[in-house]
Amino acid sequence: MATLNTTSSIPSKCGSSALQMGPRKKVSLSEPLVSHGRHFGRTVFALCNYPSLLTNGILRLEQMEDNLLEDFSAEERREHRVFEQLLDSYPSLLDHLKDRSEEEILHVGELIGKGAAGARGDDTKTLKAAVLDWIASNGEAIQPPLHRNTKIDRGFNHELTGSLLCPAGLNWKDPQYVSIYWHHGKMLVSGDQWPIFLYANQVYDPEDPWCSLLRSRLLVLAYKYVFTSPSSVVRELKATQSSNAHLHGMISVTIASIAYITIQVRFALSSSSVFLRTDTTTDSETFYHSLLDLLEDTEESLEVNELLTWWNRQIFPTSSAAKRPISANSTLSKIRQKCIALKQATNIVST
Repeated sequence: MATLNTTSSIPSKCGSSALQMGPRKKVSLSEPLVSHGRHFGRTVFALCNYPSLLTNGILRLEQMEDNLLEDFSAEERREHRVFEQLLDSYPSLLDHLKDRSEEEILHVGELIGKGAAGARGDDTKTLKAAVLDWIASNGEAIQPPLHRNTKIDRGFNHELTGSLLCPAGLNWKDPQYVSIYWHHGKMLVSGDQWPIFLYANQVYDPEDPWCSLLRSRLLVLAYKYVFTSPSSVVRELKATQSSNAHLHGMISVTIASIAYITIQVRFALSSSSVFLRTDTTTDSETFYHSLLDLLEDTEESLEVNELLTWWNRQIFPTSSAAKRPISANSTLSKIRQKCIALKQATNIVST
């Protein structure tokens, strides 16, 4: 089995990794680039230093005139894929950046980054209260009560949020976790220890970890709340004209948008009050990257495609991406199989 190249053979002129969060600054939301950044951060890559992404990407384009992308490190290849996705999503962006000064390129990156940070901040604020309505059992009051405007009593400081954040594979009902972690709030969980709420009905099968992964009701409600409007959470509605999905022509779920909603819900359940990359309590950046590592792994493509089809049925049921696969023994399946066989036979004869 071939090993992946994790180091770069190309002398790097790039700055720090762009796939980490940069400093926060305020900027007007009236800019088109800011609006685009809001959607890009939600659906393509959330925790990104956009000024570095642009400057590194442009330098790498120059280097790739003499080198292949495979010659770069795994981190650089991933960063460049995000850069290319940004260019594809905003067709005039590369032309806009050509022959620009470094200062102007950095400014464009700041505008996009501020849009992404603004969207993340807005979603963090609104989901903080909304998530409490979704985790209450059958609409009953949460006991002890959880405050909607503060989070100090959430996380492992509360039995309900603690049970949802408990890493899959651990038993929250085990007295050692309740006594040590719940009562004393001492449990620190690394980002690659995924919480049980990622699984439908909070059921984890250690023999089949893919089973019901990222299919929980809580995630679906949060996704609808952010992308297809808060009202779509309580009743079946198409995305309204003012929804984030409609405004950006979004008709299918993306891998990164699932990961984005997942880190948002995890943060909403936690006791942390401010979303910080360096927060050791939530370790959100590690969590986000670990999800993408799985969902972008080509060896997991079958499970990921099935997952995306399931998600599209929940969020965009009328889109082509939500259509169920053709039954193996159906008439349509047999017609298509025969058509494929005829084409293959024709190709063999012609060669």
